[in-house]
Amino acid sequence: MPKIEITNASLVEGITRWIECESPSHDVVALRKMAEIIIEDALNNMLDGETVSLGEETGPAIIIRQKESDPSEAGILILGHYDTVHPIGALRENPCRLEEGKLYGPGSYDMKAGLLLCLSAMGSLANRKSTALPISFLIVPDEETGSIASRALTEKMASNSRFALVAEPARANTGFCVTARKGTGQISMSVHGCAAHAGIAHEKGRSAIRELAHRIIALEAMTDYAKGTTISVGHIDGGGAVNVVPDLASLVADYRVTDVDADEDLKRKISAMRPSDPDVTIETQAVLTRPPMPRTAATGKLLEHAQRIGQQSGFVLGEAPPTGGGSDANFTAALGVPTLDGLGADGDGAHTKNEFIFVGTLVARATFWTALLKQLQ
Repeated sequence: MPKIEITNASLVEGITRWIECESPSHDVVALRKMAEIIIEDALNNMLDGETVSLGEETGPAIIIRQKESDPSEAGILILGHYDTVHPIGALRENPCRLEEGKLYGPGSYDMKAGLLLCLSAMGSLANRKSTALPISFLIVPDEETGSIASRALTEKMASNSRFALVAEPARANTGFCVTARKGTGQISMSVHGCAAHAGIAHEKGRSAIRELAHRIIALEAMTDYAKGTTISVGHIDGGGAVNVVPDLASLVADYRVTDVDADEDLKRKISAMRPSDPDVTIETQAVLTRPPMPRTAATGKLLEHAQRIGQQSGFVLGEAPPTGGGSDANFTAALGVPTLDGLGADGDGAHTKNEFIFVGTLVARATFWTALLKQLQ
């Protein structure tokens, strides 16, 4: 593929190529193929690119840098992910196509278009001497599944960065960037009862499913919209034969909190939960998988600087209210690195069969990225 130019046609061509290489989070072969394409395009843009193994369970992380840059020099860290939530074959239901100014396809909005916008901007600033600060672009393969394998690498690179810019999609319907996100966590619960014949010895049984039902209601009742705390039980399991009182049941729940204090308060409430039946035992674990990303004064200053740079090229950068979704920006912000998120493509339909980006906004956003990377210091 030739060097990507910042033109509408070349951006659409490059994004289309990336969309058509499906790369779901759990398909290692597909992830490796996508990584090869990204590295190829980075090299064609006269950039340095390398892959970093994160183990056999996932694809590699990708690090792209300018020529003649010193990795030890603190600069700008761009973050993105190349995995998608869509399984292989999703292209059949949402084929990559251009209709009424929208480019459709799985992973288009979240977030392959944003990745290519950054790569094209870096390609026009391929030499270290062309920017005030060095640029490192980290693209991971597991953000959609919690960034378990890549988190340590993200935090390592962030610890030596002055700023973090995240190419996650711009907010739908506004195109605004993100300066604050909730923290995300997971609750795992196992309930142990006592099995018994459901007909002959029902009174001897202690139903784990019955107790789990009580716990589900109690957990979701901890949702407090005023405080920004939400709990959603997303998976339950338990029981076996229908004529047996079940002795084991479990659940996994998602939770979101606005700050560390809210997380600690929620964990105290969860640990204080007791079974309604004294003959039943409960094992519970609550883990904050992504720390909250509060809007700090340093992030506010970074936003103002980015807005001034955008105005020079006629690009208006708006700010979205705090969002409940998490991203790898949560990790950089938790380390105290001023972070702007949601700087990627403008579109809608993330994680759906109708995902798309607005083609008419691509050049303006790529131009903004170029100016931002060049001037930020």
